[in-house]
Amino acid sequence: MLEYDPFDRLTAHNPFPVYRRLRDEAPVYYNEKHDFWALSRYEDVVAGHLAPEIYSSANGVTLEGQDRGLPFLILKDPPEHTFHRKVAMRMFTPRRVNQLEDFVRETAGRLLDNVMGRDSFDLVQEFSFRLPLDVISELVGIPAEMREQVHLLSDRLAYRGEDGSVSEDAINANIELVGLFSDLIAERRRDPGDDVMSLLMTTPVEEPDGSTRLLEDGELALRFLELAFAGHETVARLIPNGVVALHWYPDQRRELVADPGLIPNAVEEMLRWDPPSHFQGRWTTKDVELHGTVIPKDSRVILITGAAVHDERKYPDPEVFSIHRDIDRHVAFGFGRHLCLGAPLARLEVRVAFEELLKRFPDFGIDESGITRMYNSNVRGLATLPLIAAGGR
Repeated sequence: MLEYDPFDRLTAHNPFPVYRRLRDEAPVYYNEKHDFWALSRYEDVVAGHLAPEIYSSANGVTLEGQDRGLPFLILKDPPEHTFHRKVAMRMFTPRRVNQLEDFVRETAGRLLDNVMGRDSFDLVQEFSFRLPLDVISELVGIPAEMREQVHLLSDRLAYRGEDGSVSEDAINANIELVGLFSDLIAERRRDPGDDVMSLLMTTPVEEPDGSTRLLEDGELALRFLELAFAGHETVARLIPNGVVALHWYPDQRRELVADPGLIPNAVEEMLRWDPPSHFQGRWTTKDVELHGTVIPKDSRVILITGAAVHDERKYPDPEVFSIHRDIDRHVAFGFGRHLCLGAPLARLEVRVAFEELLKRFPDFGIDESGITRMYNSNVRGLATLPLIAAGGR
C-alpha cells in the first residue's frame, strides 16, 4: 500500500522512491492521517504555483498550517502580496546582490582558511550555515554577535516531531526571534543606517485601495524573521547536499576543479537533484479536478517540489546527478508569484562557496558514519557532515 508521510523518519531520509510511486500511482494523493492532498508531477506542481487564486498561500505554507494568519510575505495572496513584494524586491536588486560578491568570497575564504591544516571538519556547523548567515545578516543589518543565536533559534523554530507536532521549544524560539528583531528595530528607529532594516522602515507599502502606509514594528519584526530564516536556512542545507553529490560523483567534481566555469550550471543541478525545500503548502479556494480525482474546496494541498524535480516526464534519468544537464527551469525556488526573492543571492552564495571549497579541498572525502540529518517541516538537509580534508591546500 502506498503511503506518503513527510514526517516519517525513513521517508525523510530518502523520499525519492516514494516520490516515484506517487507520480506513477497517485499523482493526486490523499493522506488521511494528516488530512492533506499532495501533487507530485512536475507539470501539476508548476500549475499549482501559477494559480494562486486556486491554490492560496494565505492559510499557511507549512503542512501543519501553524503559520496561518502571520503577516509573512510568503503567506499573502494577490493583490496584497503584489504591493508588499514590490517593497521587498528592493533588497535584492541585481546591483545590491552583485555588490555582495566580494563580501561573500571574503567570508567563504575566511571560514575555510580557519579549518585548513585539520584532518577533518564539520562542513555544516563550520561553513555552510555560517556563510549564508553572515551574508543575510550583512544585508539585513543583524550584528555579528547575534548571528549564531539567530541560526540556533531558526533551527529550533523549524524542528518538527515524528508526528509533525510543533514543540513548546519551537514556539519559544519563535517568541525569542521576534523579540530579538523587535529590539533591533527599536535600535534602528533611534539610529537609522543604510541597511535593509532601515530601508524597509522608511519605505511606504501601497495597499490594494491605493493608500500607503509604513509597516508597523510587529510586521517589521516578522518580515525580518522571515528573511533571516529563509535567507540562510536554504543555502545552509543546499551546500551540504551539493557536497554529497560531488562525493558520490567524483569524476564530475574533478571536472569542476579543472574548470570552475562549470560551477554555475552545477549549482542548478544541485538545486534540482536535492533541493533544500521539498514541498510548499497551499489551500484550495474551490474544488479542483485533476487526474480523475476531485480535491475539495478548503483542503490543504502540498506541492512536492522534491518530487517534481525528479519527474522523468521532465528530466531524463532524474536520479542521476549531472553537472552538464540542460535545465531550462525548475521549481527549487518556487515558481510564479512566490518565486523566492533571494534566489539570485542564494545562487551567488552557493557558486562562490564551491569555487572557494574546491580551490582549497579538491580531493575531499566524507566520513559517512558521522552524518546526521535534521528534521523539520519542509526544509531537507543535514545537521552534520564531517568533511575529510584530503588535498587541502
